[in-house]
Amino acid sequence: MRKSRNASRITKQKEETPGVKENVVDSLKLPKDLMFGAVILTVTGQCEAYVENYRGIIEYTKERIRLQTKTCQLEMKGTNLHIDYYTNDEMKITGRIIEIHYT
Repeated sequence: MRKSRNASRITKQKEETPGVKENVVDSLKLPKDLMFGAVILTVTGQCEAYVENYRGIIEYTKERIRLQTKTCQLEMKGTNLHIDYYTNDEMKITGRIIEIHYT
């Protein structure tokens, strides 16, 4: 029984950790993209987007591009969508961007 109580304490501490991390990052004014690996999306008009801190490409068609980030999926819908280039850290998407969703 003792082991199960300790296990529940450990689980509880792990669940509370993200809130503590966020408070520390906020209080020290540290950049969240560096500390949490948050996705950075820079959109210029309807025709160009830069995505940083993505993990992988899930779907790639001329009408839809879905990316996996550390915390969610990023989906862009439009026409004539094209990935101009991509590296391990960033990518450039061009075409007519109509919708952007986080799921």
